[in-house]
Amino acid sequence: MRRELVIRPRALADLKDLYNYIERDSPVAADEYVERIEAYCTELVDFPERGTRRDDLKPGIRVVGFGRRVGIAFAVFDDRVEIARILYGGRDLGRALDETEF
Repeated sequence: MRRELVIRPRALADLKDLYNYIERDSPVAADEYVERIEAYCTELVDFPERGTRRDDLKPGIRVVGFGRRVGIAFAVFDDRVEIARILYGGRDLGRALDETEF
């Protein structure tokens, strides 16, 4: 059975914020970067055990890096992979996940 990819509203907002930040310098670069992140998230459906379990932050959460500056927090369920947050740079992942419900 193939899992479904669910990108939670807060993660979509994270992507939009990231796009808006990069777009100031280059709309083309912003499009390409966000598309690469989305493609990487899609790969998690087939390879959901990527990243590191971070039960210390929130039970069931895994975190994987993208590039050098982006952290993707997600949870794996029997029928889906849910992207909880997509954070750029040195954002406090623990605080960001406190704002996220599963």
